[in-house]
Amino acid sequence: MSEPEQGNGIPRSGIDDGANRRLAPRPLNRPPVDSGQAAVFGRPQGVPGAFSADRPSLNGNGAVQFAPPPPEALSTAFGRPQGDPDTRLQRPPVDLNGEPEVEPVFWEGKPAGDAWRDPAASAVIGPPAVTEQPDTETKPESPAGPQLSIPELLFGRRVKPMALVLLMVAALLIGTGGGVVGWLLGRVGNPLTDGGVTLAEVKPGKERPVGSVADIAQRVTPSVVSIEFKGANVAGVGSGVVIDGEGYVLTNDHVVAPAVQDTSAKLTVVFTDGKRAVAQVVGRDSKTDLAVIKVEVDNPTVLQFGDSDALAVGDTVLAIGSPLSLSNTVTEGIVSALHRPVTAAGDNGGPQITYDAIQTDAAINPGNSGGALVDSSGALVGINSSIRTETGGSVGLGFAISGNYARKVSQALIRDGEVKHADMNINVRSASAETAEGAQVQNVPEGGAADAAGIEEGDVITRVGDRMVRNAAELTVAVRNHEIGETVPVVLARQGRELTVQVTLRSD
Repeated sequence: MSEPEQGNGIPRSGIDDGANRRLAPRPLNRPPVDSGQAAVFGRPQGVPGAFSADRPSLNGNGAVQFAPPPPEALSTAFGRPQGDPDTRLQRPPVDLNGEPEVEPVFWEGKPAGDAWRDPAASAVIGPPAVTEQPDTETKPESPAGPQLSIPELLFGRRVKPMALVLLMVAALLIGTGGGVVGWLLGRVGNPLTDGGVTLAEVKPGKERPVGSVADIAQRVTPSVVSIEFKGANVAGVGSGVVIDGEGYVLTNDHVVAPAVQDTSAKLTVVFTDGKRAVAQVVGRDSKTDLAVIKVEVDNPTVLQFGDSDALAVGDTVLAIGSPLSLSNTVTEGIVSALHRPVTAAGDNGGPQITYDAIQTDAAINPGNSGGALVDSSGALVGINSSIRTETGGSVGLGFAISGNYARKVSQALIRDGEVKHADMNINVRSASAETAEGAQVQNVPEGGAADAAGIEEGDVITRVGDRMVRNAAELTVAVRNHEIGETVPVVLARQGRELTVQVTLRSD
C-alpha cells in the first residue's frame, strides 16, 4: 500500500517513481509566530532593520559598500568562463562529449528496501545477514584413541617394564655411590669434622645497640684529640676536645703551659685519623686549669656539651683521651661524687688551681688530662683534669672539671682571650669545730666586696647562696658559680651567733 503524496507531489520513501531519481528536500514547516513572543523578542516598533539607526547604510537606507573587485589575473584563473550562463556554485561533471554525467543511485534499483533513501524513514530490524542455514544434522563422534603410557610419554616408544625398573635401580645405585664417596672425601684430612673433636659453640654476630659503650665510643672518639708539645727542654702528650666547628679545642691549662713557657716548643694536635695540625693558644685560665687552642682543619667532628648538673651519683660515664701516649683510649666507670672541690698548686708559683669537680672511678692516668668525660648519651659533661693517688697510677679517684663551668670559661676565652671570676675579696682558711665547719676569714682588704658587706676577720662562712661551705676550697667554687655583680646571701658565724649578710660580688 502506497503512502499519500505530500506538498509538491513527490512520493515519500518506499514509493518508486519509476526513474530511480533522488528525492527533493522535504517542504519547510513554518509554524505561526506567537504574538506574545513576537512582542518580547521582536524588533521595536519603528525599527526597520537589524542594525541601529546610526548605521543607515546597513539598514537599507543608503548605499552598501562592498569589497573591491578581485584583480583581473585572479578572475581569469579562478572565475567562470566568460558568457557562461550557469550561475551555480557547483556544476555537475560532464563527459568527453560535454554532456552532463548522471551519477547512478546507490540503491541499485531497490528504492523501497533502502533505509538510507529517506532520512525520515523508521529503522527496521531485518533478517540476519546469513540466510543459509547450517546443517544441523548430528555427526557421529569419532572414537577416542588409545592413551599414552608413561614409557611412551618419556621415551616416545614402548619400553618393557623390566627395562624401566632396571634403569631406575641403576640410577639409584649411582646416586648412592656418589654420595658415599663425597662423604668419605670430605672427612679425609679435615680435623674439624673428626668425630672426636668438640667445637666451641659460636653465637651469631655481636650486636652493638644504640647507647652501648661501643656505640658511644664510635661516635665520640673522632672529636677527642691528642695534644703533643715538644721543645728544646720540654716534651709531653695530653688530650683535648673539639668544641667548635672552626677548630677550637678545649683542654687543661697545665697541658699547654709548658709549650707557652718554652718559646722553642710547638703544639701539635693529632686527630684519630692520623691528621696533624699545628695549634695556637687562644686563651688560658690558670685558676681553673682550662685553656683553649685553635687549629686550622676542615670539617672536624665536634663534641656537644651535656648538662653536668643533671648527673647523679652512680651514672655511667666514659673517660676518653691519650693516657701514657696511648691515643683513643676509652675507659668506663660511674660518677663517684659530685661537687667535689679540688685544689692544686699553680705552675711555677702561679695562682692556686681550684675547681668544682666530678669524681669518677673510670681509669684516668697521665695523658688523660684535657680529655672528655661523657655520659651515657655521648654528651660532654666534664674535662678530665687530675687524679688522687699514692702510687702514681690510677686508683679509681679521678676528677673532671664540671662541663657546665668548662663551657662558660671556654666561651669567655674564645670571645675575650681571658676570663674573670666572681670574688668576695677575702682570704680564708679551712676551719672545723665540734659542731660546725666552714671557711674562716683571715683578712678583709679594704674596699672589697666582703668589707662593703660588713664581714669581719674571724668570721666563719658556712653557706653562700644555696651551697654549703665546709672548707676554703668550697667557698671559692661556691662564689665562682655566681656572676660578677650578683648579690648573694652569705651565712656566717660570729662569736657564737649566726648572721646572714648580703654580699655584692666583684671581679677577682
